[in-house]
Amino acid sequence: MEINVQHNQAMIVTVKGRLDTVTSRELEPVVLGQTIAEPTVIIDFAEVEYISSAGLRVLLNLKRELDSAGKTLEIHNINAVVREIFSVTGFINALTIK
Repeated sequence: MEINVQHNQAMIVTVKGRLDTVTSRELEPVVLGQTIAEPTVIIDFAEVEYISSAGLRVLLNLKRELDSAGKTLEIHNINAVVREIFSVTGFINALTIK
């Protein structure tokens, strides 16, 4: 998995590959427990082919952390497979997906 972070008006985290039990450990320190200056964190899923429950946990923890700081999490560019996983798990309604 590849992770790229850009800081602009929003913190943009581009993820490439599978977000599963092993790779979610790579994403977690990038987005959790960090001081994020931007008001919005965008996770770009354009090149994410799959997400497991471990990846969903990272997103949920990030959303909670950002919510408590008055910030916003947006998930962009999900494919049909990831959309189905979000739908089945209820994350489609819990996260802002664009």
